[in-house]
Amino acid sequence: MNVIKAVIFDFDGTLADTLPVCFLAFEAVFREFDNREVTIEEIKAMFGPSETGIICENLMNNNYDEAIELYYEIYSKRHRNIVQDNEEINTLIRQLKTNGYKLGIVTGKARRSLEISLDCLGLKNFFDVIVTGDDVEYPKPHPEGINKVLKNLNVSPKEAVFLGDSDADIMAGKQANVYTIGVHWLANYQTVEFSVQPDEVYSNINEFFPSLSVPKEKSV
Repeated sequence: MNVIKAVIFDFDGTLADTLPVCFLAFEAVFREFDNREVTIEEIKAMFGPSETGIICENLMNNNYDEAIELYYEIYSKRHRNIVQDNEEINTLIRQLKTNGYKLGIVTGKARRSLEISLDCLGLKNFFDVIVTGDDVEYPKPHPEGINKVLKNLNVSPKEAVFLGDSDADIMAGKQANVYTIGVHWLANYQTVEFSVQPDEVYSNINEFFPSLSVPKEKSV
């Protein structure tokens, strides 16, 4: 049995219900620069790279810098109205911190948008290590981001859990050999049915924290 020392989170759809503001900003960018309407499912299919990577890889118009600035303008302006504080998430993070867990984030978001979100939600000072889409060569489902967090926190894979709402999250966690937890506890999340089964799935935030009091052994 291994005692869990580190809890690592995905961000969008896991720690914050930010997917609606992401979709809104992407929709505006493609409408403005490509004169086309993109669906939420089409946007989800683009996920993997950071927002800047998504725009550069999928926008037909080559005014990438202007498009990226429009994305961040909308993301920042609309964030506080669309993304509500989640007291259950805030309580969970505070409980974990108080109980001595090391906390990390591995997200495909660019650092610029993550900083906007953390600032708006009052979560800036809780995490020991943050790895964004800007910090990796290979985005999830590659385990590079999780491995970087493990190294920085100086914990072994068997001493960590990784929580995420998408297949890419669970696949990355499996490849990093950490205990994987799928979450469906926010209103919007990426994957309804996981194609790779997590070690556990939670749809209620309040059920997760007590589960950490039981040492977890990585399933083989």
